[in-house]
Amino acid sequence: MAEIANATTLPLAGFTPEHFSLSVSGKVATVTLNRPEKKNPLTFASYRELTDFFLAAQKEEAVKAIVVTGAGGNFSSGGDVFEIIGPLVAMETKDLLKFTRMTGELVKAMRACPQQIVAAIDGVCAGAGAIIAMASDLRLGTAGAKIAFLFNRVGLAGCDMGACAMLPRIIGQGRAAELLYTGRVLKGEEAERWGFLNRLCASEAVLAEAQTLATELADGPTFANAMTKRMLEMEWAMSVESAIEAEAVAQALCMQTEDFSRAYHAFANKQKPVFEGN
Repeated sequence: MAEIANATTLPLAGFTPEHFSLSVSGKVATVTLNRPEKKNPLTFASYRELTDFFLAAQKEEAVKAIVVTGAGGNFSSGGDVFEIIGPLVAMETKDLLKFTRMTGELVKAMRACPQQIVAAIDGVCAGAGAIIAMASDLRLGTAGAKIAFLFNRVGLAGCDMGACAMLPRIIGQGRAAELLYTGRVLKGEEAERWGFLNRLCASEAVLAEAQTLATELADGPTFANAMTKRMLEMEWAMSVESAIEAEAVAQALCMQTEDFSRAYHAFANKQKPVFEGN
């Protein structure tokens, strides 16, 4: 596999990616997987550029929340059959491992960036597309969403890009096992009942509702929200006792922020607090 590097420059508002679309409005960045004629599949290059984008977002001060969506009525069909899967069949183990580690880096970067990521899901959301949705913090979808972890359909294990670790946390072990063993489609209404989707929206409104939610998060106490995201990630590997101690330290740090003071003074004056993320 050829080495691919797509540098992401800051500020994100001034960055023009090659392999997806990006817009920044206020404190919210919207990433759009943008190959609608093929239901927005991923390529080697788009994997790399998306990873670099989320790595850069970790150092971005102006963007406080991120929306991920797809163009043309679909989220993403996953890895491109001809541009990714075909070449993989011909690779040796060393290069295959390089590829699978690269795809996992995307999920690591999404989970490590302090911004909350809101996925707006309509239509096909399959394979690596379902993984990107899974790796987001919140997921808004439509009744027409079709979510599928298709790896076993192409002769692969369901343990891809963290699915066996993360999906059971979202929907439970038994339900995750069903999806990963069968590769069946989880439609929007069922996905909402199972807890994979936080809410259902109309197709024409799902992106706008995701951006509204992202704006609400971006206008909140973003230092504290970033701490919540970090602790949600860390505490799965902790005992309850260790988690309680870690949260005590985290909360004490948040109590030193100006946002904590702003909230108190706003409450005392019967006003709505205006948070600044510090």
